[in-house]
Amino acid sequence: MTTLPMFPLGSVLFPYMPMKLRVFEERYLVMLAKVLDAPLPDFGVVLIERGQEVGGGEHRFDVGTVARVIQVSAPEGYLGVFAQGERRIEVVEWMAEEPHPQAVVRELAELDWHDSLLPLRAQVEATVRRGLALASEFTDQQWSPEVELSTDPVAAAWQLAAVAPLGPLDQIALLRSETMEGLLTSVLDLATAATETLGEAWPQD
Repeated sequence: MTTLPMFPLGSVLFPYMPMKLRVFEERYLVMLAKVLDAPLPDFGVVLIERGQEVGGGEHRFDVGTVARVIQVSAPEGYLGVFAQGERRIEVVEWMAEEPHPQAVVRELAELDWHDSLLPLRAQVEATVRRGLALASEFTDQQWSPEVELSTDPVAAAWQLAAVAPLGPLDQIALLRSETMEGLLTSVLDLATAATETLGEAWPQD
């Protein structure tokens, strides 16, 4: 277990996924100064269960992802941070906020890959890409149906979980996965349900 500075957000960060932040609150500017001085510029990201990103006092989920700072910029009025999701963590205990959130965390086990999962992984990818294509007909999507995935199968599995057109509560459930087969099966089930919903005809007046 270790103590990490924490950044509660209104979105879920997955391993192997990029994240961009606009930081302007004093408590997080102080946090990032400490992070950038550390040997490894890491902080934890958890989803806010209730409350808002700004101002504090929010309730947070207890599972999240370590983010590693890759690049920092300083446009006028805020600090721009580009980070990468690294590994999953579970919050054991929230510490006093002095002045930013921090927690004792433990790392969750890596999910093992074996090639027998290749057919399932291909089915998941096809379903997620179809869901993204359908979703793009109704609203602007962050991820294109042609989004490029990693050639590493573990990274690609987490990327499929991240880009699937799902809500944050479904994403948190995926982040808790205990096996690679469980992760892929859950992505397939959730993405299939979402795709079927998107594919339904609008009711007629």
